[in-house]
Amino acid sequence: MRKIFDGNGERNEWQRLEDLLEMMKISGLRGLSRIEVREFGELYRRAAANLAIARAETRDPSLIGYLNGLVIRAHGHIYRAESQGVGLIRGFFGRELPATFRRNWKFLAFAFAIFAGSAVFGFITTWVDMDFTHFVGLSGIPDQIRSGNRWWLSLNEANQIGATQIMANNILVMVRAFALGAFFAVGAVYVLAFEGARLGSVFGAGYQIDPVFANDLASFVVGHGVIELSCIFFCAGAGMMIGYSLIAPGDLTRAQAAKKSGMDAARIVIGCACFLVVAGTIEGFLSPSALPAPIKVATGVLTGIALYSYLFFVGRTPETVGSD
Repeated sequence: MRKIFDGNGERNEWQRLEDLLEMMKISGLRGLSRIEVREFGELYRRAAANLAIARAETRDPSLIGYLNGLVIRAHGHIYRAESQGVGLIRGFFGRELPATFRRNWKFLAFAFAIFAGSAVFGFITTWVDMDFTHFVGLSGIPDQIRSGNRWWLSLNEANQIGATQIMANNILVMVRAFALGAFFAVGAVYVLAFEGARLGSVFGAGYQIDPVFANDLASFVVGHGVIELSCIFFCAGAGMMIGYSLIAPGDLTRAQAAKKSGMDAARIVIGCACFLVVAGTIEGFLSPSALPAPIKVATGVLTGIALYSYLFFVGRTPETVGSD
């Protein structure tokens, strides 16, 4: 080697890069640990810098050829990794999303507790005093129940349009819960409490005035409701994660803490947007149909089992069981 690379440091780095490239022949970057991936990137950048220096300061064709080949091989692996869109999607849904859910389940469970408690409060309060419906913006609901107006059945007239509208509306509610949650977590608490009280109030009024009407409404909601409501909890909890990081950043600055929690929150929101496609389809086609209530209940139960089994169990490895 020329004097510019007389030390053993560079040669050891090149040899280490070659070793990593050998390890990647079968499974690519996925065959490396996280530490090795970061090491590979650093060694690649150093090798590229060494190649530039060698071209400028030496005329040794063997050195230039060696470094050029090493850099090209490393760049090829990086390029293939960046172009493997299907692999990235598989990695996101097969590992990253469920792992993120498990790391942050306490925020999501807290969001569920707020919604559920508010729903119970809304049900009991409306049962005792029907005027509570005015407080949660449901002034016309008692009259609709008395008239037997089952508004959800109108979705049967145009299921495709209904499913699209429902999907768009659910995504907007989800995004609002997430965005307001990032406001020091206070906004999400308000959205969850208000929406929970509204849902409880509807059923409180229904069972007080016309139990048959309330049972029909429940059979409509149950098919899609498990996924739909879960996504609202998840997104509100994701917003709370960011809001809480601003309140208690720990050893990080608030900007660093928000960035860290924001990455997890973004994964949860993206996952929920996909889950809502399923919920919106069920709500547009199955829920308002004339199928027997047991089928709709079974759909809700099975989709709930599938969703939470995926989130709690997919992507677990012996190394991550303790950390999830």
